[in-house]
Amino acid sequence: MRHQNEERLFSYGTLQSEAVQMETFGRTLSGRADALVGYRVVTVRIEDEEFVAKSGTADHRNLQVTGNDADLVEGTMLTLTVDELHQADAYEPQAYQRVNVQLRSGTSAWVYIANQQT
Repeated sequence: MRHQNEERLFSYGTLQSEAVQMETFGRTLSGRADALVGYRVVTVRIEDEEFVAKSGTADHRNLQVTGNDADLVEGTMLTLTVDELHQADAYEPQAYQRVNVQLRSGTSAWVYIANQQT
């Protein structure tokens, strides 16, 4: 059962790290393994120097929609508050946007995807 102030966030990258969670939220989030079907991981270079300093690298994983059920991105479905979701928004570089997806488990969750450069 989902509480009113509770959000779900699918992480396939740095937010799975306990150290990043402690730095961003001041606590370790609860979560469980899940996956996103019809996507694959690609690498993007982040130019946001503050984010690079916090995460420790300029190269980050990003999602690419394939629509192919054989493509799968493993990660963690994190449970957090609405306020913590806004903290996650602030943590992610400006090149990323938050979108709602359905995970393999059937759970609806937010996920961050880098805006596609044209």
